[in-house]
Amino acid sequence: MTRVAIYARFSSALQSEASIDDQLRICRERAEREGWTVTEIFTDMAISGASMQRPGVQRLMDEASRGQFDIIVAEALDRLSRDQADVATLFKRLSFHGVRIVTLSEGEISELHVGLKGTMNQLFLKDLAAKTHRGLRGRVEQGRSGGGNSYGYDVVRRLGEDGLPVTGERTINEDEAALIRRIFTEFSDGLSPKAIARKLNAEHIPGPSGKAWRDTAIRGHRIRGTGLLNNELYIGRLVWNRLRYIKDPETGKRVSRLNSPDKWIITDVPEMRVVDDALWDRVKQRQGEIDATPRVQAIRENRFWEKTRAIHLLTGLLRCGCCGGGFAAVGKDYLACSAARKLGTCGQKRSFKRRDLEEVVLTLLRERLMRPDAVAAFITSVSREMNAGRAEESAARARLETERAQVTRRLDGLYEAIADGLRTAGLKSKLEEMEARLVEIDAKLAAPAPSSVRFHPQLSEIYRRKVGELSETLADPEIRPMALETMRGLIKSVTVHETADGVRIDLEGAITALVGLAQPGADAIFRVGSVKLVAGVGFEPTTFRL
Repeated sequence: MTRVAIYARFSSALQSEASIDDQLRICRERAEREGWTVTEIFTDMAISGASMQRPGVQRLMDEASRGQFDIIVAEALDRLSRDQADVATLFKRLSFHGVRIVTLSEGEISELHVGLKGTMNQLFLKDLAAKTHRGLRGRVEQGRSGGGNSYGYDVVRRLGEDGLPVTGERTINEDEAALIRRIFTEFSDGLSPKAIARKLNAEHIPGPSGKAWRDTAIRGHRIRGTGLLNNELYIGRLVWNRLRYIKDPETGKRVSRLNSPDKWIITDVPEMRVVDDALWDRVKQRQGEIDATPRVQAIRENRFWEKTRAIHLLTGLLRCGCCGGGFAAVGKDYLACSAARKLGTCGQKRSFKRRDLEEVVLTLLRERLMRPDAVAAFITSVSREMNAGRAEESAARARLETERAQVTRRLDGLYEAIADGLRTAGLKSKLEEMEARLVEIDAKLAAPAPSSVRFHPQLSEIYRRKVGELSETLADPEIRPMALETMRGLIKSVTVHETADGVRIDLEGAITALVGLAQPGADAIFRVGSVKLVAGVGFEPTTFRL
């Protein structure tokens, strides 16, 4: 039996959602003609084929690595990806896992298809980008929006004389325009963007997109023209093509690059002005004074943004127990709720020393997270459930073996009858049917027989020893990165609560990684789950719950 997976994708710019159903239908028809069995379906809706960061593709690669299918079928190679490098990577990885790619347009994909078709798809994307850029430029030169909208304006939605939607038109939102002038005035009078953001949040004034105000939304970047204080549309100048965006081949994410001024497209739109020249000039003067301060000059000379920032044990894992937001660095060695310090929207303002938080988390991992009694209960529960499933698999395998013996005996009888000269009209079709069934049974029995799930009896002690060894290696700069990544994989989240009695820390560990560290290979048995525990007053681990 040939197991087949189908992949379908549509782009929001070029296709409709019905395209997914169309692709799946014709791919199923191809599988039926070939006698293949469809076992998996993967889809990505309204996602560009230029990105590999697609849930459907990521799940496809994960299932391929587990040997869940033999062939992946798609309408065309560009459904999998339009990027030449990504197509080559997909082909290599699927080939490594023994999976073939078959498309309705190109047939079975080979290295020749990867090279030629990948190049054609790449050229298509480049040509599409150039045409889109040309169309947007024409719209900007007419004084219309080149994409997106700025705070302070509403998008005009109407039909033109030809009955088609008119795009790129905007009108001033007077309430937001008044707030923009207030922000400009307060900044020119000496308030910092952070102080302005905190005032607006305290007054419960919604920011752009209806979210809380952030100082970065006000400050922005002067050279790049981002942020309210740098938006020249507020003085009636539409500046377009200041930035270009390219894809980082390592992450697949788009990053911006500044274009030279000679490539900027500038159009006067006096009807869009909301700030007068005098106020704009005062803001620019204060920005210049700030840039000239010794502190800012020192920061620029240091060029910290070009340096790789250190990843700490709890980076990205800390959560505020009050608002649910993340933590940010406060000074060199302290951490605090970002919403409380930057936005003023959270009441949990206390800061915590990074080293203290890391130490209590390491203690919880090392001493409490895999307590013998809790681990024993977990192992018993998982083993019972998994072995019950394995028992059903074993019973099904036994039924197949019995059926195989019966089919083999019947075939032997038919072969002997044919040898003795027996000929009937339906004998050939019956023989072919039984032989096909025998092949199908053999394919199913070729898979490894299920084995019982067994965990090491000293699992918790092994885990504790390995975590202890990892904790010690964090002090060694040569092997710290690898040990740090392993330790971070054991933590799902760390939530810090301020209570009437002091501080409580909730640590949620990833149970798959926890058990997998102590018993390699165990993480393949179960894929989800977590375990929680609490560190109470004074960061002492006092309570455990599973």
